[in-house]
Amino acid sequence: MTMKRILTGDRPTGRLHIGHYVGSLSNRVKLQHDYDTFIEIADIQALTTHFERPELISDSIMQVAIDNLSVGLDPEKVTLFLQSQIPSIAELTIFYSMFVTMNTLRHNPTVKTEAAQYGYDDMTYGFIGYPVSQAADITFCNADLVPVGEDQKPHIELARKLVRRFNDLYCGDIPLIKEPEIKLSEFPRLAGLDGNAKMGKSLGNAIYLSDTPETVKEKVSKAVTDPSRIRATDPGHPDICVVNKYHAVFTPDEHEDICERCKAGTIGCVACKKRLTQSLNDLLDPFRERRAYYEAHLDDVRDIIRQGNAHANEIGNENIAKIKEAMHLNLGGVQA
Repeated sequence: MTMKRILTGDRPTGRLHIGHYVGSLSNRVKLQHDYDTFIEIADIQALTTHFERPELISDSIMQVAIDNLSVGLDPEKVTLFLQSQIPSIAELTIFYSMFVTMNTLRHNPTVKTEAAQYGYDDMTYGFIGYPVSQAADITFCNADLVPVGEDQKPHIELARKLVRRFNDLYCGDIPLIKEPEIKLSEFPRLAGLDGNAKMGKSLGNAIYLSDTPETVKEKVSKAVTDPSRIRATDPGHPDICVVNKYHAVFTPDEHEDICERCKAGTIGCVACKKRLTQSLNDLLDPFRERRAYYEAHLDDVRDIIRQGNAHANEIGNENIAKIKEAMHLNLGGVQA
């Protein structure tokens, strides 16, 4: 029986953090055993917000690849590839752009949120159109499933609409491109250490997968807790504490007990943070071990990406040929 395929990925604009792990990477590790897994390093999409810093994107490609491998993705089971090296994605992006309207893109809630985040009053063509490129990312290989966080749902819905439109226009009764399904993360978003609703690379409030044990300890010690709690014996309010939210994810078996002890004033913030630090470092220790191996074998990482590019192009080229034929883009059978 043929495995169903998943497609997901990351923008190489810096190192990945535990928010990425909770929101997507942990899912990838589980799903790789049951799905044909494609992991995209989206360097073209990174240009939509970092077009003036291409060196950052270039420098981050290997880091993001190692981040993925360090959490337990098996290069024998997954296809790790670089978006810019897959011409069929660029072609499919252009084809989709012919029948998506500007109003549809302008009213995408995630695009509007991200435009505000980056301070864009006037969006570039690449930025406003990146959900179209993302639809091409997903469908160039006919992915069945896309593991994403809640904030990415509008993009997947747009991809599904574009696929339906394409199939209606060009494919008659037999659809050529699959409508991708969404698999939401159990923990869609992890708050930042500073209390910000989102942990972000650009916000300076993240714990990175590559952080040392000492760095994790230092960052957790500065995390926002209940501001009304002065002494360890004061009753706390765990519902407004960032550290408590992290315990729910990283120390789930003890979370209820920690909440009750916080409310009763029998555990202080220092002890609570110490326990969280232990949980985080227990999680990150095997990642650090695998990271050390790959950082010492960078040629192996480059080979993994090259092999992934070759496999992605094999599938993408086959699919784009069928798509062009359906669109009659073959000059009456005369092709290059």
